[in-house]
Amino acid sequence: RFSGLLAVDALDFSVEAGQVVGLIGPNGAGKTTVFNMITGVYRPTAGKILWQGREITGAPPHRVAALGICRTFQTIRLFAGLSVRENVQAGLHLQTRQQWWQALLGTPAQRREEAAQLAQVHALLERLDLAHCADENATSLPYGLQRRVELARALIAKPRLLILDEPAAGLNDQESLDLNRTILSIRDSG
Repeated sequence: RFSGLLAVDALDFSVEAGQVVGLIGPNGAGKTTVFNMITGVYRPTAGKILWQGREITGAPPHRVAALGICRTFQTIRLFAGLSVRENVQAGLHLQTRQQWWQALLGTPAQRREEAAQLAQVHALLERLDLAHCADENATSLPYGLQRRVELARALIAKPRLLILDEPAAGLNDQESLDLNRTILSIRDSG
């Protein structure tokens, strides 16, 4: 509820492992609001959100992400001034074990971890057909590629639940077909 506006009412659904589910409704129906509540951007004014049998209602976004729920946004949110590789690598921040001071000192453990992360990023960029633009500024790419970069950043975190908010918005027919194949490929690979 936003002041007097009831944005989401009596919504009840579940998603099983391996399912691809669409939340459909007209503009203003509350789809993004639902995603924002699940991912901790908004706190519901009523009801509860369960994840793997555990209540996560109102948990902050970083905690929700750490539980394995990642998302993309209706309006693309990439880090301006960073390359495609760096944008995707940012999705690994919850998996990074080294401390900031180890990066400053360039410890062997930090260098090994970063090399392993870069290998993961490279493999995912190859899989999503983004390797050719890995060093380009992510926000200077065509819209369809920017959507793939955002998807890659969410996927690199190895989510158990991946929420895509209007993933085909702004894509042409071929890009939409490619996206559908990619989504099914993600599901099929676990």
